[in-house]
Amino acid sequence: MIEVTVYSRSNCHLCEVALEVISEIRNEFEFTITKILIDGNAELEEKYGEQVPVILINNQPHDFFRVDPERFRLAISKL
Repeated sequence: MIEVTVYSRSNCHLCEVALEVISEIRNEFEFTITKILIDGNAELEEKYGEQVPVILINNQPHDFFRVDPERFRLAISKL
């Protein structure tokens, strides 16, 4: 199973948009989505800071800030 992880912050508009795009693409491909809030986690805040949303596919960095739907589809289709 393909796993998509989204590191996010509370009240993050870009994070919400990224999750919407990824959720729509999930209608085309089988994968799970895990959302992890970095708020209050010093280690994750240091690692990802202001780059959220950070998107990982099978624990490998894919994108940050925005999700390009075609690039995301291509990455998922290769797995």
